[in-house]
Amino acid sequence: QVQLVESGGGLVRSGESLRLSCIAPGSLLSVQTMRWFRDTPGKQRVMVAAVSARGDTNYADSVWGRFTISRDDVTNTMHLQMDDLKPEDTGLYFCNGVVLGSSYWGQGTRVTVSS
Repeated sequence: QVQLVESGGGLVRSGESLRLSCIAPGSLLSVQTMRWFRDTPGKQRVMVAAVSARGDTNYADSVWGRFTISRDDVTNTMHLQMDDLKPEDTGLYFCNGVVLGSSYWGQGTRVTVSS
């Protein structure tokens, strides 16, 4: 089973920053769309950021202005720079990549933001 691998989560205090990374295996060479999703206890999974193959980005209203998604097609990775983190950003973050119409997921990396 081909999976993505996330890293960079951790425990931080409100106002601090984290940088998440997602690495696709070598077998996934042409990721068309890359996304970050977030699972929060008691809430549905939401997409927090996305970047297309063209470089177009999209963000959830709750993270706009604080999060920045980027991709590196040479290394087949993407990153999520999270600044000014808030307790409501706490959750399990998953990266997702779309390749040839199929979605691939990672196992998630945990982000905990304390007040």
